[in-house]
Amino acid sequence: MEVKTVQAIAFSSMCAGTIPPEFIRSEKEQPAITTFHGYIPQVPTIDFSDPDEEKLTRLIVEASSEWGMFQIVNHGIPCDVLNNLQKVGKEFFELPQEEKELYAKPPDSKSVQGYGSKLQKEVEGKKAWVDHLFHNIWPPPAINYQFWPKKPPTYRAANEEYAKWLQGVAEKLFGRLSLGLGLGESTLKESVGGDELLYVLKINYYPPCPRPDLALGVVAHTDMSAITILIPNEVQGLQVFRDDHWFDVKYISNALVIHVGDQLEVQIGRLDFNLSSRLELNSY
Repeated sequence: MEVKTVQAIAFSSMCAGTIPPEFIRSEKEQPAITTFHGYIPQVPTIDFSDPDEEKLTRLIVEASSEWGMFQIVNHGIPCDVLNNLQKVGKEFFELPQEEKELYAKPPDSKSVQGYGSKLQKEVEGKKAWVDHLFHNIWPPPAINYQFWPKKPPTYRAANEEYAKWLQGVAEKLFGRLSLGLGLGESTLKESVGGDELLYVLKINYYPPCPRPDLALGVVAHTDMSAITILIPNEVQGLQVFRDDHWFDVKYISNALVIHVGDQLEVQIGRLDFNLSSRLELNSY
């Protein structure tokens, strides 16, 4: 099945030095105009290994309430696990187009799983400069290996190892938030699925863009999930909207970015935030 991808469009765009009009954002969205360049308040960074559990709980709840986003360091996931996951994702997008298309999302599918470029129609028909690969990684009954690439050969092992470590991080996040809100430690996790909680992996690929000042990799949004755990890389791009401005989120090596999503906000009903984030493109 032929898939029209941003990666293919990027190749011709780099040669022409411009991008198709459907990727050019309005002036109220263009990162060159809307990114704040003065003093940048920093998204909270939390040491996830802090032995003072009361302090850790307080910091997580405060960051969730005041920002809806924070970074955690010393989270327990080995660096090589994170590096291997990023490595196989990068290698997948370097495959020939016909090999990637073997994992394309069926056009009539209601599931998000699969390889492609478009998740939903955007306002004014604009598009994001991104290709993606979605698939479930936990629990086992929810996994459809049809959408797990066979190349590179280590793709499955890297994902399975990451899923194993990821569950411990998620469990601890739910527990700290529950306790900080005066609930039982397992209350929030149970409210969003308990042992049936679905873990979905999304790999975003942002091809080189000749006009990063005009386009966005991911448009302004809130996350529909309970919690999003993001593994960033050294290319600056993630931004958060706060105090009527778009601010860069500082990259911290081997940190995880935690984004409290819409599902958890609804379940809690006591956290006071309405976070929006986006992904700015950078020149390569």
